[in-house]
Amino acid sequence: MKTTMLWSLLAGCCFNSHAAVNWQQASLTYLYGTEYRIGDPKRHVLTLEHAANTSWGDSFLFIDHSVSSRKDHLSYGEWSPRLSLGKNTSWQLAGGLFKDVLLAGTIEQGERFTNFLYGVGLDLAIPGMKFTQLNVYRRQNDIGANNYQATLAWALPLQFGAQAALYDGFIDYSSAHGEKATSVNFTSQLKFPIQHWLGVQDQVYLGTEINLWRNKYHIPNSAAVKSNEVNVNFLLKWLF
Repeated sequence: MKTTMLWSLLAGCCFNSHAAVNWQQASLTYLYGTEYRIGDPKRHVLTLEHAANTSWGDSFLFIDHSVSSRKDHLSYGEWSPRLSLGKNTSWQLAGGLFKDVLLAGTIEQGERFTNFLYGVGLDLAIPGMKFTQLNVYRRQNDIGANNYQATLAWALPLQFGAQAALYDGFIDYSSAHGEKATSVNFTSQLKFPIQHWLGVQDQVYLGTEINLWRNKYHIPNSAAVKSNEVNVNFLLKWLF
């Protein structure tokens, strides 16, 4: 019942005809890595992303489509809307570390499962950061027992002499449940703008994505099943 009420509230805000979009950004990313765990180690991945800041909160959506060297195709997506208490009520934070408190939700859609996450989000005021977000969720899993997850996401602009760069990513900590092990996924991207080299106006980034995953998919790492992943990907990203 609580899950249904939260998602009804989030959906009502997202699709409200009076809701205003303050800004939005879409991107398409190509990745290639050779050290994936669980399945074929060599994969090409296309990721479509959309981020928006709105009058009711914010939203982040991504869809991955991967093709392995064995020609196996796999799709996966997430949608994460968050409802801002600061934007929708008279309650305001008086500065300090916390910028806003939000009701947070995520839908995870795989080939054979749909998971619902609901909880609380915090926007943090960290000097130098483009943004820092911390979300804590209760996971309602389609397969297996329910559990908890904490997600930290950030974006940090960098400058190496005259060369600008962006370091961003997330850390997912998902608790053990049943026979499934605790899983930690630390994924980050270091990328450099190259649109001036290409002579285009849209932002284009070249860089790398690094996946550090302990007990991938909650599978305990062992000699028989190696689920700890260290995977460095080539990255090319186009923002539009």
